[in-house]
Amino acid sequence: MAQIESLFVTRLYRAKLSEYGKPVDPEELEVSCYSIAEDDEAGQAWCEENGYPGYTSYASLTDLAWRFPIFADIVEALDQHVAAFAEDLEFDLDGRKLKLEDLWINILPEGGTHSSHLHPHSVISGTTYVSMPGGASALKLEDPRSGRMMAAPVRKKDARRDLQPFIYMKPEVGDVLLWESWLRHEVPINMAEDERISVSFNYKWE
Repeated sequence: MAQIESLFVTRLYRAKLSEYGKPVDPEELEVSCYSIAEDDEAGQAWCEENGYPGYTSYASLTDLAWRFPIFADIVEALDQHVAAFAEDLEFDLDGRKLKLEDLWINILPEGGTHSSHLHPHSVISGTTYVSMPGGASALKLEDPRSGRMMAAPVRKKDARRDLQPFIYMKPEVGDVLLWESWLRHEVPINMAEDERISVSFNYKWE
């Protein structure tokens, strides 16, 4: 009898941020994100110059955890989530750790998108979700083998989840999603009237 097994699995981690560390009040976090965005003139200017929808602190603020205690609490929790994911991935870290490289705010308005991308020079990337109004975009993850499929036929619409070329993850407020940084992903158009708010991050090996 033929035997078929799955090889070269792509792992995705999903949990509540609150499973580790101090509780983080989502309302307080949302207010903090808006306050930072309002005061971050450099970030606003970068978004305008680069045609970036809404606001991101990615190109302007590199010390959120130092400036704001609530972000320090987030990092404390994320460190433990990332360590748990690294253990699941069975990484041999050679006595070293995965360390936070950067952490930034995303505020995506109605009609805004984040185009398909990956995170070079990092090991694990992810996002925790602050505000997900009705109609807010899911996270779209792409099969990393897609560029090698060449003459392969498309998958059936009802193909098994582990064979789908794209997976849409609909996170809830307070969720944290982690993936390996080479995994291409995007945020499709935000159909919600209200803004979609998240905090994204990268971890490197050092």
